[in-house]
Amino acid sequence: MSDNNRVLVVGGAGYIGSHCCKALAAAGYRPVCFDNFSTGHRDFVKWGPVIEGDIHDQSRLADSIKQHGVIAVLHFAASSLVGESVSDPQKYYHNNVAGTLSLLRAMRQAQCKTLVFSSSGAVYGESHQGLISESEIPRPVNPYGRTKLIIEEMLADFQKAYALASACLRYFNASGADLSGDIGEDHDPETHLIPRALLATQGKIDDFAIYGDDYDTPDGTAIRDYIHVMDLARAHILALKYLVSGGAGSCFNLGTGRGHSVRQILRQISTETGKKTSFAIKPRRQGDPPVLVADPARAKASLGFVPKYSDLSTIVRSAWTWHERVQRAKAREPKQTVQLLL
Repeated sequence: MSDNNRVLVVGGAGYIGSHCCKALAAAGYRPVCFDNFSTGHRDFVKWGPVIEGDIHDQSRLADSIKQHGVIAVLHFAASSLVGESVSDPQKYYHNNVAGTLSLLRAMRQAQCKTLVFSSSGAVYGESHQGLISESEIPRPVNPYGRTKLIIEEMLADFQKAYALASACLRYFNASGADLSGDIGEDHDPETHLIPRALLATQGKIDDFAIYGDDYDTPDGTAIRDYIHVMDLARAHILALKYLVSGGAGSCFNLGTGRGHSVRQILRQISTETGKKTSFAIKPRRQGDPPVLVADPARAKASLGFVPKYSDLSTIVRSAWTWHERVQRAKAREPKQTVQLLL
């Protein structure tokens, strides 16, 4: 294996980070996972060495980059719950903005000048007509989205001042699971539509709801652009290669260019599982727009990125397979008994 193929994956034990570690290994890179395991999973670290550390620990980050001869960094570490960002913005500015500044300082200290950043479609805000392109002026409506935009602006400044080559990947709705079943989506708490719907289908939660059935959409429910996590992982490899080959830093939408409504998702779950999903109808959530769909043209033109796994059937089937595997594993776990001392 080449000596110049090591990539530091900050937040590499999380949902998207772990899928990217697997994709890096398959592409001939050596992923080095850096994670504090506050939300990541130790059993998701399978394709390279792991360093337990916090993104605010600049010295540990710099030492890790130097010791492993890292050529680039993939940055996933962030707090990412929109509702929590509204109720506790300090946490989000500290973890996301200050944490990224710590990472950038460490990269400068270690003379590493290539970064792929996990951004979000949340930078665009809530009101759009048609496909959303990168030329649209970002107007985030919550602290989570604002932290992502601030980081994008930081990276642009670092590129001008310090020649940092960076790509900001604006995800739309990450979904699905590794097709081999190695890893999948496992958040606590779980807030994303598809895994929550699957948990409801399994009978594991009883509070699953559709928020709003009166939108100006064909079936009244909100429409979103769902992209398979394996496609997201592949896009990171393409962005890394793009930067290493001298590509200009930029922001790229990662989506499919087509949307699916909440009711379409539930119908697909019924098709794939043969089961019905119980749900309640609740009022719209503040800030939820009727339609959010990416224009993926720039990522296709510059990175050569075309989704391969993001049809709705593959997304739902892979997620269901993962959730069923998790439940079978939990069923095999020995039950703890409590011994009473009398």
